[in-house]
Amino acid sequence: METVSITTSDGYELSNLRQAVIKLLEPLGGISAFISSGERVLLKPNMLAAKEPDLAVTTHPALVRVVAELAREAGGIVQIGDSPGIGGFARVAEKCGISDAARESGTALVEFDEAVDLQGNGTFRSIRLARAYYEADKIINLPKLKTHEMMTMTCAVKNLFGAVIGAEKAAWHLKAGSSRQLFARLLLEIYQLKKPALNIVDAITAMEGNGPGSGDPIKLGLLIAGVNPVAVDLIAGRVAGIPADLLPIEQEAVSMGLPGALFEDIQLCGTPVETIPEIRFRLPTGVDVQFGLPHFLARTLKSHLTSYPAADPDICILCGVCRDACPPGAITIKNSALSVDNARCIRCWCCRELCPYDAMKIKSGMILRVLMLLSGTKNG
Repeated sequence: METVSITTSDGYELSNLRQAVIKLLEPLGGISAFISSGERVLLKPNMLAAKEPDLAVTTHPALVRVVAELAREAGGIVQIGDSPGIGGFARVAEKCGISDAARESGTALVEFDEAVDLQGNGTFRSIRLARAYYEADKIINLPKLKTHEMMTMTCAVKNLFGAVIGAEKAAWHLKAGSSRQLFARLLLEIYQLKKPALNIVDAITAMEGNGPGSGDPIKLGLLIAGVNPVAVDLIAGRVAGIPADLLPIEQEAVSMGLPGALFEDIQLCGTPVETIPEIRFRLPTGVDVQFGLPHFLARTLKSHLTSYPAADPDICILCGVCRDACPPGAITIKNSALSVDNARCIRCWCCRELCPYDAMKIKSGMILRVLMLLSGTKNG
């Protein structure tokens, strides 16, 4: 059985949050069950972009600080690291408060800027991960619970994609991002190359809507923890009220027969799920209905069945961030205008995720607009 612990926390006030984390970890044996004296411990928060903590784009610095302090008290030599999508590591760390968390907890920041080549045992035979991540003795994964325009939800498994450094993320989107199932398999195989010792989910303030970078904060008041990120994600998805058939990571984990992929294999501890108010996250509007169709039909009707990115000319300043980040190179700037080649676009939504001005909006194909009209769903 995979143990997943849940507890409540009213907010990010440090002393109360510390007690909440200690209570959360008690059913798992406490922090000392995961760290031995002298071990190099890497905390892996979500540091997507240079955003204020209250926007719920990144893991809250208060949680990072509390876990760092507890890990140090257990004897760990602690670092905090990630590879942000945009903005530079130092700038992102400063803006989202994680620089302060590191300074106040006496821990070091480490940028993922050097990779090691690893041999995979599944679909992907070679994967490069950050050296600081792979060579740490223990990983404590600190994801933020958010919606995600490609994967529906980002939590423990998806947060480990941050172990892929810099521009290599775009290459993986291009290689595996045309299929949500294939991309989910990539994420699960990355997880298996270096399994975190512990996962602690920041769901005190989560994100719904057009996550992971442009959604809306939603107060849940929860922390979720477990050794197995697949099991942690399954419970997080249920807490968020997201149907399992919309979660490709969960579906692919079942297909791969991974531990923690089935609810009956999970032992819940702490706050009973049935006492948590029922919530259904608003999901991203960048959805489509092409998945599951025969390939020839999906290819033929792609422009009508899918949503696609389009710049709002009143907001876009033509900074080129989306163009430079686009894995298939589908975005161009010509004659003082930004355009997207929808035939080349793979709907990975990196452009929306990384746009610093929230200028990339969503447009829907004709068939998808009709379906949304019939279902009462709003979209661009």
